[in-house]
Amino acid sequence: MRQLRTTSRVAAVRKSSLHHQVAQDIGARILKGEFAPGDLLPNEAESCRAYGVSRTAVREAMKMLTAKGLILSRPKIGSRVQPRDSWNLLDRDVLVWYCAAGERNHFLASMHQMREILEPEAAALAAINHSAEQLRSIEQALIGMRDAADLPAWNVADVRFHLAILLASGNELLVPFGFLIESALGTMFDFTGRHNQDWRKAYPLHEAIVVAIRKKRPEAARKAARLLLADTGRVLAQWARESNRGKRPAKVKARS
Repeated sequence: MRQLRTTSRVAAVRKSSLHHQVAQDIGARILKGEFAPGDLLPNEAESCRAYGVSRTAVREAMKMLTAKGLILSRPKIGSRVQPRDSWNLLDRDVLVWYCAAGERNHFLASMHQMREILEPEAAALAAINHSAEQLRSIEQALIGMRDAADLPAWNVADVRFHLAILLASGNELLVPFGFLIESALGTMFDFTGRHNQDWRKAYPLHEAIVVAIRKKRPEAARKAARLLLADTGRVLAQWARESNRGKRPAKVKARS
């Protein structure tokens, strides 16, 4: 059984939401592979000592991790890490831990595939179903991208842009899904933006989506979204190739 490292961990656990802090630390370590599927976690007493918290806090943390599919707790056996296919990767907390887990190529490829499945159709639906207020939200996000002074400001507006399109799609199931992946989108846009020579060149591709939605042309909106995603895919593919060859990835002339 692996031991919990106590150095700096007690200090990291705040008095508020102690069980959430413990769950966050252990959950992140599971996603990073420090605790692998099949591993038994340290027992309750060891966790209490390591984090400087009560048994109640540790038990609540284990309940959280169990609800997210990361572990399975059994009396007299302990808490064991579940197989990866049991993990609820669409849980908001788990998704954040997944983003930071270090498997960058795998995460970015999976996130891009998901975007290819959802975003063209969401844009097409937005072209059909948007209200005037929803269109204004999309346009305001685009203006935020246009006026962004730096990449972080651009990324904030970019995330708002894509969430606004999901909201305008008219499909109620897409709305909570969009908020769920908000942090993952931010992580992806930060990465692709930093690996482009000029991330502002993405503006016309985003603008084309807005024009199609405004004119209520679903096929044009679908096509514009696919063009944006294709360009992002090229950035990711080139970075992955250079990374796999052991080279320091260079910036790519493409959009984020």
